[in-house]
Amino acid sequence: MKGNARDGGGAGADHRGMPGPYVIRGSVVLPEGELAWRFSRSSGPGGQHVNTSDSRVELLFDVAATKALPEVWKERALERLGSRLVDGVLTVRASEHRSQFRNREMALVRLAAVLAEATAPPPKPRRATRIPRGINERRLREKKARGETKRGRTSRDW
Repeated sequence: MKGNARDGGGAGADHRGMPGPYVIRGSVVLPEGELAWRFSRSSGPGGQHVNTSDSRVELLFDVAATKALPEVWKERALERLGSRLVDGVLTVRASEHRSQFRNREMALVRLAAVLAEATAPPPKPRRATRIPRGINERRLREKKARGETKRGRTSRDW
């Protein structure tokens, strides 16, 4: 007999059949061995199934202890995700779907996206450029002409 997700047995308790591996960036992927799953009852619609299925998913990933990320990426992620981490662990929740499987997929996709954004290299610094003198003078001339046009509209016959 197959078990359910709450008793820890059966198809609901493992992650076989999950599409993957989830690529963070380049050749770096989320290692399945470093992911921890938690399941609970989701709020919202569910029909007859609602009070018996644990469809809400929490995916935990220990950013501080992971061996999957290069050291530079790990430092970047810890710095950028500081407010979202609890003891170095990043938690992602998904409960949009009624199916636990689809919520698990959503959580994996979200985790990969958050890590990709957090480990991205910093943007190149902007090089300051000077506005050419001719363009600036033309702008001031046009501004002056616009002011003259508006001043000419007032009637001073009062």
